[in-house]
Amino acid sequence: MLGKLKIQEKLSLLKSRSGLRAIIANTGWLFADRILRMGVALFVGVWVARYLGAKQFGVFNYAMAFVALFSPISTLGLNAIVIRNIVNDSSNKEQILGTTFWLKIFGGVISLSLAVGCAFLFRSDSLTIWLVLILATGGFFESFDTIDLLFQSQVQSKYTVVAKNTAFIFVTLLQISLITMQAPLIAFAWAKLIELGLAAIGLMIAYKVKGYSIKLWRWSFSLAKNLLKESWPLILSGLTIMVYMKIDQIMLGKMVGDQAVGIYSAATRISEVWYFIPTAICSSVNPSIYAAKERSEKLYYHRIGQLLRFMNLLSIIVAVPMTFLSGTIIAMLFGNDYGEAGNILAIHVWASLFVFMGVATSSWFVVEGLTHLSFRRTLMGAIINVVLNFFLIPVYGGVGAAIATFISQAFAAFFSHAIHSKTRKIFRLQIKSLIFVQW
Repeated sequence: MLGKLKIQEKLSLLKSRSGLRAIIANTGWLFADRILRMGVALFVGVWVARYLGAKQFGVFNYAMAFVALFSPISTLGLNAIVIRNIVNDSSNKEQILGTTFWLKIFGGVISLSLAVGCAFLFRSDSLTIWLVLILATGGFFESFDTIDLLFQSQVQSKYTVVAKNTAFIFVTLLQISLITMQAPLIAFAWAKLIELGLAAIGLMIAYKVKGYSIKLWRWSFSLAKNLLKESWPLILSGLTIMVYMKIDQIMLGKMVGDQAVGIYSAATRISEVWYFIPTAICSSVNPSIYAAKERSEKLYYHRIGQLLRFMNLLSIIVAVPMTFLSGTIIAMLFGNDYGEAGNILAIHVWASLFVFMGVATSSWFVVEGLTHLSFRRTLMGAIINVVLNFFLIPVYGGVGAAIATFISQAFAAFFSHAIHSKTRKIFRLQIKSLIFVQW
């Protein structure tokens, strides 16, 4: 009997080590993907910003803000729920993937309609409306990201990385060609759409190479109903997140002008480029957190605490040097036309502390079945952001928008957890993680 227990302990340890190696390898692939994208996209993005100038760059980002505002409707908040379901019931993955795909197609139609409709209401110029229409059409291609959810559940994101980076490199070369040919602004929107289309094709090829077939995907009305019943708070939560991430650009465009949007976008491009870090790490770690919940409550919270402490450390490592070097970085990359972006960057980059924290706690809300409270926290954050933008933008312009973003992120991802009795447990864990205390 004692011998059997020892064998089981050894097998468990080997399995744990194997899982850890898979997480590290998967995270490595995701980091390689994001670092490549960060470096290349930053270089080409800066080149595009210099080529277009602050005003046209502002128009382009204004259109992208409209599309991003409704993007949670195209994804329907399903990603974390679908990954969890595949981990718990892998034998039913074809039905889960098929149902998810068609739900996302339906969501893409609604997202496109809302984005274009609101663009008509806010802007009368045809260029902005065409930009929104082209960029929002990408939601249909992003439905094929359903394949990526399977790879994430298996901690095999390298297939997604290869597929999407192939498309990314091709379109990067296309963007460079557009600059050298002095192409009009709308051509860069088409380039974005082409990238999403090529990425979808790449994912389908990777799925087939792995021995799977999309032909086996099945639609289930009852499963769709259950998925939407669980995800609707996440849809609303995603919408409110987009409000306090993108409404600043829309309000700047309406209250100050396109050039202010361009300058602000230059700062946020540098600040938000780091947001890939929590997403990459959590997509690899979350399956182990879901599994830990089934094994032990203590292990479950221990892993969440470790993740939070690590995220806090990374965000501080990013924010501190960016604060002191913001003016130099903006001048070196974007030039004198974007000089005002330095002060915006120095403030906006500190929102990353709470963005990292928010991503790290998102799996807790899913596992605990508290997605409705996740929505509530982001709704309050969005309202605070809109109100602060309304008062701060007329006085401080882009700097005011950055201050509003920082305060609203802090409230949504941290302080709001102290309000409800069910979220105080994660709030206490967040406090301990901020001072790097073990759970």
